[in-house]
Amino acid sequence: MNQSKINKVVLAYSGGLDTTVIVPWLRENYGCEVICFCADVGQGEELEDLEAKSLSSGASKFVLRDLREEFARDFLFPMLQSSAIYEQQYLLGTAIARPLIAKYQIAIAEEEGAEALAHGCTGKGNDQVRFELSYKALNPTLQVIAPWREWDIRSREDALEYARARHIPTSSNSKSIYSRDRNLWHLSHEGGLLEDPSQSPEESMWQWTSSPENAPDLPEEILIDFEAGKPVSVNGDKLSPATLIEKLNLIGARHGVGRVDLVENRLVGMKSRGVYETPGGTILHIAHRELESLCLDRDTLHFKQHVALRYAELVYFGKWFTTLREDLQLFISKTQESITGWVRLRLYKGNVIVFGRQSPNSLYREDFATFGQDDVYDQADAKGFIELFSLHMKVQAMMEVSNGGKTRYQSPDYSIFKRD
Repeated sequence: MNQSKINKVVLAYSGGLDTTVIVPWLRENYGCEVICFCADVGQGEELEDLEAKSLSSGASKFVLRDLREEFARDFLFPMLQSSAIYEQQYLLGTAIARPLIAKYQIAIAEEEGAEALAHGCTGKGNDQVRFELSYKALNPTLQVIAPWREWDIRSREDALEYARARHIPTSSNSKSIYSRDRNLWHLSHEGGLLEDPSQSPEESMWQWTSSPENAPDLPEEILIDFEAGKPVSVNGDKLSPATLIEKLNLIGARHGVGRVDLVENRLVGMKSRGVYETPGGTILHIAHRELESLCLDRDTLHFKQHVALRYAELVYFGKWFTTLREDLQLFISKTQESITGWVRLRLYKGNVIVFGRQSPNSLYREDFATFGQDDVYDQADAKGFIELFSLHMKVQAMMEVSNGGKTRYQSPDYSIFKRD
């Protein structure tokens, strides 16, 4: 890359240790103007004083965009409808935010006339792929600078020393060395003692959820309404997408809901350990799943489970802006047309317990499922069904009987019944 051609770069800025030291590093090594862009996707108090912090580290400009409602409406809810979970546990909180951040980072670069984009992702993680695939999908003409793949800094301790040498304040220190990512959907923790998967997370690490042991001794009941697969109200209060998630986060965190300790397979091929807090997302996933169990027929539900697995991989791998993800979304949206109704849940010491669900589109009909003969189901019909459903098994057994006089399952060991 010809460094002299880069006069202005837009950095995806969080105010954390990595992006804090990247600002002076870009100026020193590329001699360029640095514009810090921060997307508000629900980081809360982490956004305080970011403008002053970025300017003090050498940035020429700071841009903040409030993307919380768009994040919830156009990214989180479509993913919720898909039922996507990566490796059975991870609700994809970090992965789903990256394409949205990249989208607006590119928009700022185009507005400011910047030639390049920069990010603080390490060269061995997933996020570098997620950002850069989004860059390529949305504006492949912009150059990309990934300092972690270029500089001599090799650890967070090195980064702290780099900042100290330039008198740049940071929020990290050698005693608290966790790498965290927070948004509307979750709070993640990596690094430090978590790099040893045999070590339990220290209780002080958790910043959002109560421990189940310290959660209230009385359960709390909530009711969530859905329309076409999207949550619209909590306990009867209609809320905007972001506000609804925020409310469930407060309730769920109070009851210790949504803690996950996971060793996952990174996209780049290595395993890593992540510890996640996803209180509201956990509640919504369980509630949505239960409403689908009422409203989707067996074949559609089972096929959608296959789609959810692939969808989760696409999100995890950074392939949000792809035709496959968009086409799968069309299928998912079609399945959600009937997912309207309510789910009642009880939260208690880390558990989300479903104890009621109802939908006007429910396929569960007690009158259809009765044991008595009626116009829908005649028990006598079962005989023919079983004959056809078991035909392949019957043919196999008949072949074995004709060859050896008994099937391969007719060799029981009766010696276990003999008495001494």
